[in-house]
Amino acid sequence: MPIRTAARRRAAATAATACALAVVLTACSGTTKDSAKQDDSTAGADAPAAASANPDAPLKKDLKLAFLPKQINNPYEKIVDEAGIKAAEEYGATGKEVGPSDASASSQVSYINTLIQQRQDAILIAANDPNAVCGPLKQAMKKGIKVVAYDSDTAKDCRQLFINQASSEQIGRSLVQHLGEQLGHKGKIAILSATQNATNQNTWIEFMKEELKLPAYKDMELVKVAYGDDADQKSFQQTQGLLQAYPDLKGIISPTTVGIAAAARYLSDSSYKGKVVLNGLGTPNQMRKYVKDGTVEQFSLWNPEELGYLGSYAAASLASGQITGAEGEKFTAGTLGEYTIGKDGEVILGEPTVFDKKNIDKFDF
Repeated sequence: MPIRTAARRRAAATAATACALAVVLTACSGTTKDSAKQDDSTAGADAPAAASANPDAPLKKDLKLAFLPKQINNPYEKIVDEAGIKAAEEYGATGKEVGPSDASASSQVSYINTLIQQRQDAILIAANDPNAVCGPLKQAMKKGIKVVAYDSDTAKDCRQLFINQASSEQIGRSLVQHLGEQLGHKGKIAILSATQNATNQNTWIEFMKEELKLPAYKDMELVKVAYGDDADQKSFQQTQGLLQAYPDLKGIISPTTVGIAAAARYLSDSSYKGKVVLNGLGTPNQMRKYVKDGTVEQFSLWNPEELGYLGSYAAASLASGQITGAEGEKFTAGTLGEYTIGKDGEVILGEPTVFDKKNIDKFDF
């Protein structure tokens, strides 16, 4: 799918409520309170305070950018990172992807330490945990390395920017709204998430729960939040377990590309096909066959290529001194156009797209 033009992709600061909740719930694979306290020992290791923005500064040549996804074998994050690496070529930089094969809380720490030793100009991270990565990220910023979180945030003082795929509130509430319409606002539902401490997942789930409190959903009941750990087989098994535990389940929301594909695979070959509504976040290429065979009516997602592209330009703008990450600063992200930094360093890509039989063949990612 091509990068959209500037006229269609201008972003503004997110609503204060969404930002505040995103800061509180920023997580992406668990840590304990004790481990978070250990990270506090590096609280003074913030980025140099003397930095000031020069919006007229050109993007520096030969920058080195490193993308650190939740896990290296995640198809969705591969799309994001490859797009960011390709974007780096546009402005004469070099990008690479490194990362763990599992999405555990501390799995990214050793990679951050290595990237610091390699003197990268910027680290872009989809955090497995908001706090477990903070110690080394603060050390990176202390050494002048710019830190940009994307897709799944860190704690706000552990990075300069967070590239959010869409408003967290919009994502969470819209998933419930879509499922409610499909179910006629009646029946038991469940959520199939990624890891228990996933930043983005937990933020969206909190907004889902807030939406479910509205009068329109008085006849809908959230019976369970299950966790597939962004592992295909475990997500498949969790779907099976949900339907065994709640045989009268009417709907499942899976706000993870791994989870929704695994759930769709289970439903497509079961007696629940056509009886249990599945909605959530997925890529067109992985969900196309399930939409066409009637297992899934619709699902949502933003363009992951654009997310990586935006993150790449944001990191380059930071490393070049065009911006510092302060609210209200603006920068240009190549063909996506101009973006404005919102509260707590958040930059929002734009609105997600709803995919169904009518439009899914127009997309290829």
